[in-house]
Amino acid sequence: MKIAFEASRAPVAQTAHAELVDRYGDVPMDRAEVIVALGGDGFMLETLHKTQGLEAAVYGMNRGTIGFLMNAYSADALIERLEESEREVINPLVMTATHSDGSTSQALAINEVSLLRAGPQAAKLQISVDGRVRMHELVCDGALVATPAGSTAYNYSAHGPILPIGADVLALTAMSAFRPRRWRGALLPKMATVRFDVLEPEKRPVMADADGNSYRDVVTVEIKSEPSVAHAILFDPGHGLEERLISEQFT
Repeated sequence: MKIAFEASRAPVAQTAHAELVDRYGDVPMDRAEVIVALGGDGFMLETLHKTQGLEAAVYGMNRGTIGFLMNAYSADALIERLEESEREVINPLVMTATHSDGSTSQALAINEVSLLRAGPQAAKLQISVDGRVRMHELVCDGALVATPAGSTAYNYSAHGPILPIGADVLALTAMSAFRPRRWRGALLPKMATVRFDVLEPEKRPVMADADGNSYRDVVTVEIKSEPSVAHAILFDPGHGLEERLISEQFT
């Protein structure tokens, strides 16, 4: 099996990389049948973005601190684990943001797109779904749209729901909502288009973030699922993403 190994800069990941390459060899990513990512969830997201144009699936092994998207690390029997692994396919979100100077930015997000206040005052957001205004004014520290794969990350920390992979829904979750008081958000169809309009952007500046890539001084942000991009992730049998999402709710 042709394997490409990618590792984060963490010393423990670099040590694992050296051991695995010595035992199993290494090929360039564009020639690999499987890409093995060594690190935590952040590095896994980085690897998925980096390899989205390749056919090879990504198998993560935890050499980081979180590892929700990762399998347990072991240098033994890797070929057998890869051959027996379960495949999950996820689609990212595409974000199109318009800035106060009229310029636009676009980015893909596997976990979530979030809007966050960028000043001392709470943000004021208007929320539209598929062209219809659903909330005229949300006063909050921020809001996000999360995929099922990202629902246990920032979304869960903001008290958003955990979404099973097969649910075909997105989570729209508010952070520290002030008005409407304690509004927690909504579940939306996977193919819905969500638009945030920033109210009073000069007085209450807002930044947008797509999987850790930040964009400042946004005035509108449109978010939707991108079915033309598919990320294939491999998990050990019985520990796939669907099982992990369910298990997390009983932890």
